[in-house]
Amino acid sequence: MSSLWPELERVLGEVQKPARYIGCEDGMIIPEHRPEKAAWLLIYPDTYEVGLPNQGLQILYEIINERPDAVAERSYAPWTDMAGVLRRTGLPLFSVDTHRAAGEFDVLAFNLSSELVYTNLLECLDLSGVPLHTTERRAEDPLVIIGGHCAYNPEPLADFIDAAVLGDGEEVVSEISEVVAEWKASGRSSRDGILRELARIEGVYVPSMYEAEFDGDRLVSLTPRSAGIPAVVEKRTIADLAAWPYPKNQLVPLTEVVHDRLNVEVFRGCTRGCRFCQAGMITRPVRERPAEQVRTMVTDGLRRTGYDEVALTSLSTADFSGIEQVVATAVADDVCGQVSVSLPSLRVDAFTVGIAAEIQKARRTGLTFAPEAGSWRLRQVINKLINEEDLYGAVGSAFSQGWRRAKLYFLTGLPTETDEDTLAILDLARRCIDVGREHHRSPSVTISLGGFVPKPFTPFQWFGQNTETELRRKIGLLRDGLRSGGKTYNGVKLKWHDARASVVEGLFSRGDRRLGAVIEDVWRHGGVFQEWGEHFDISLWENAMARNGLSLDWYVYRHRTLDEVLPWDHLSAGLHKDFLWQDWRDALEEVGLEDCRWTPCYDCGACTGYGIEHVVASAVPPAGGSQGTGQPDVVGGGVPVTLAPRPRQTAEAAT
Repeated sequence: MSSLWPELERVLGEVQKPARYIGCEDGMIIPEHRPEKAAWLLIYPDTYEVGLPNQGLQILYEIINERPDAVAERSYAPWTDMAGVLRRTGLPLFSVDTHRAAGEFDVLAFNLSSELVYTNLLECLDLSGVPLHTTERRAEDPLVIIGGHCAYNPEPLADFIDAAVLGDGEEVVSEISEVVAEWKASGRSSRDGILRELARIEGVYVPSMYEAEFDGDRLVSLTPRSAGIPAVVEKRTIADLAAWPYPKNQLVPLTEVVHDRLNVEVFRGCTRGCRFCQAGMITRPVRERPAEQVRTMVTDGLRRTGYDEVALTSLSTADFSGIEQVVATAVADDVCGQVSVSLPSLRVDAFTVGIAAEIQKARRTGLTFAPEAGSWRLRQVINKLINEEDLYGAVGSAFSQGWRRAKLYFLTGLPTETDEDTLAILDLARRCIDVGREHHRSPSVTISLGGFVPKPFTPFQWFGQNTETELRRKIGLLRDGLRSGGKTYNGVKLKWHDARASVVEGLFSRGDRRLGAVIEDVWRHGGVFQEWGEHFDISLWENAMARNGLSLDWYVYRHRTLDEVLPWDHLSAGLHKDFLWQDWRDALEEVGLEDCRWTPCYDCGACTGYGIEHVVASAVPPAGGSQGTGQPDVVGGGVPVTLAPRPRQTAEAAT
């Protein structure tokens, strides 16, 4: 392998933000490539400033480079100007670490966190000189592997990827490295042979080893093509997060990036059971990092990087045991100077005055709370069991400690949603302003509104998504309500996600492998960086669907039925399908299920499937919830709700 740097250096003056492409970050690894080592290129299919902070990529980067039989470098999707320069000059996509050509690596591994980056994956493959379709690749071509949340339904990308990794990557990347290194040692004798070996690794799905059968539009089956290939691919789960204290040497960029701070993961998984949340479902069970390890990672990381801000990351950071003590330790570390602490994922029923008081000791960062729905009725439907008093208490805690601004995140287009539920969002925001005025003259609250997209392995995977027209109408209700409310809503601002983008996300979140032709069509018509507003073009997707004889109504807007084969039924996130179906029925009946840390087990499958014992916590739950008595409960300040731990029914019985 040789470096392309001399050629690249000559053209960097022609592009915006050349610092995206030079590497040289503090923490960067310059690996020693050898013929016997498996060479990984970890690619984030978005710009450098978006992809650099990604924790998953940085964790795998370190783990692979610690192995004696593997090396890893990084790459990011080049912006359109750089892509044009590469094509004009005949230069390929390259790593930012040593500027080696992407096609010289053994594995191109993509982290996929959004459906809108799918065309960027094709762009990166084309710039690498790698054939787009798996059927066209030769033994000497790199293996194309994906991971991340989108890998839980990789079927739309089946034409383009050799494998998808489901679940945690810390252990499985080593197993893949061993297989690839052995394959190289054998002279890359057979591409089919290496794919079969990969398919036998737990958590690795190889689409080409499975036959998809359709009856018209309906998927009938997805089954292995030959013996020895598992009928169901189980996700990978690491049981002990403490055994993986990564990243140990977080990358510190030379240029501005999003989330430019130290990031420390405090726990993985979530048992809150929000029915819309794929991340909470697929990352179960909860695995906490020991508090002492968190403190060490924070202290060492701040000293090494020089950052003055640390983000404690998880799906609900305030649920972490001893969170106040961890925050206090970070803020009080005199060696690191004044440190601000960011808690990116805050449950309003777990945010206390104590947490707010600790955070405010340093520079205040923004606070975002996520009620998700405007009315208590709809929050029971989605199992977000927080009431108005929870929200006002959290906002009051923040305002009392000096904050003047708060952001409230909501979803629209949720199952059973009515206009009354939608307009209730404005009432919540107005009352939060009233709470703020008890502490400040001019508090502000920003409503951030996203269109709901049903995801695989959630109870809402059977729900027919709202149309673009309906989502835009609901956004208009709120916008018009603010305008007509006059001074009533002084201090309230409204921002919203593009409803057209939600449609495309929904198309691929539950799509099948016939959609590969649509992705390729859009890419060939210039559709890259579709996650960026200035490049997104809904007409590209609508025209591609029409040219391929496919319907948005079929893929996006219709309800699924229990007897329907879903494109991800041969994959497993560790959750029983009949548990999800019963939870969907409970949602329609507005029945809430309490966090299983405080109740007997609901038998979702997450713990038992991975040999982890379900333990009912003995401590009092946040906001005064039940301690697992199985009796009707009162959640968070006096609103009664049916919280009924119930035995798991079969899906057939639930109908």
